[in-house]
Amino acid sequence: MSDLGYDPWSADFVADPYPALAALRAERPVFFHEPTGQWVVSRYADVNALLRDRRLGRSYLHVATHEEFGREPEAAFLAPFWDLVRAGMLDVEPPAHTRLRRLVSKAFTARMVEGLRPMIRGLARELAGELAAKGGGDLLAEVAEPLPVNVIAEMLGVPREDRPLLRPWSAGICGMYELNPPEEAQRTAVRAAVEFSDYLRGLARSRRAEPRDDLISALAQVVDEGGDRLTEDELIGTCVLLLNAGHEATVNATGNGWWSLFRNPGELERLRDDHSLVPSAAEELMRYDTPAPMFERWVLEDIEVGGVAIPRGAEIALQFASANRDPEVFAGPDRLDLGRDPNPHITFGLGIHYCLGAPLARIELAESYGALLRLAPAMRLAREPEWKPGFVLRGLKALHVEI
Repeated sequence: MSDLGYDPWSADFVADPYPALAALRAERPVFFHEPTGQWVVSRYADVNALLRDRRLGRSYLHVATHEEFGREPEAAFLAPFWDLVRAGMLDVEPPAHTRLRRLVSKAFTARMVEGLRPMIRGLARELAGELAAKGGGDLLAEVAEPLPVNVIAEMLGVPREDRPLLRPWSAGICGMYELNPPEEAQRTAVRAAVEFSDYLRGLARSRRAEPRDDLISALAQVVDEGGDRLTEDELIGTCVLLLNAGHEATVNATGNGWWSLFRNPGELERLRDDHSLVPSAAEELMRYDTPAPMFERWVLEDIEVGGVAIPRGAEIALQFASANRDPEVFAGPDRLDLGRDPNPHITFGLGIHYCLGAPLARIELAESYGALLRLAPAMRLAREPEWKPGFVLRGLKALHVEI
């Protein structure tokens, strides 16, 4: 049976997955995709329900071994990578996830995030102003990338002279989240994990001894009602997660968003004429071209989705980008509407793994869009961009603009 054009390794699919995803929603909303070994789920209602279903998990290692789930054991050389990742909350399940999220939430508060807005606004203005002064350049390299990495570095307390290290480490680690990464990418991820862990371990120990007004110090000191606190490995895993999750997706959201605006000049003019639309525009641009279009879950108990039985041990590929264009939920889903309301997109996920950094991402995107609209009001595309090869984290290689 045809897979209706679903091919996450195809450059054409990555560049425009939406026709294939629309065909899947209409004709094969739940199907097993042999090349990836995953059950692909594309309708909003199903994705929404499964994100909240505790019979699925980001990991299965709390209930089964690799062998019991029919999986090959992880290669020994990958141990440093997985030790780091599983020390954070992204790839663990309750009760470990519950404990970690509770502790991190005590330090990563809404008040703390909102308190970063003046710093984010100033940095966005500085970066947008430099791009405008030069008459243009690569918006990704000169605005989209340095903004979130500097914000997270400032938030964590990473010294300015060390910040150039963060982007390569983040990119190296995130390479492991693509489908079946080649061994070279896996070894790059391991090196990045080791180097980043060693760096953060030294920084965390110095902050335990001499706390400062930063998140690493707060995480090192946080204690819950039962006297529990983060271990050193958990603190490091949390900091790495905050950088990776908050950086890669925000860069892609910025680039994808501006590319969408350039392809929809009527909506771009609407935004230029009315900057009060920026908050809703940021939400709509994340829906319209989702920066993290697919998330995976493991089936911990036999389930049924859309009348299809999916067995324990299977892996499900939840198509966020498809759900965000489902006509059952969004009127005119393939139309960019910067004032769309309501807009129940699921770009940040749902359920217990809902993105902890969503408030920070929203501030960064709003301030970035706002600064560019004010300081480069006539910004235009210099040449059509190319997409990076990955689909799990989907973004542009560059976005060259003229001002």
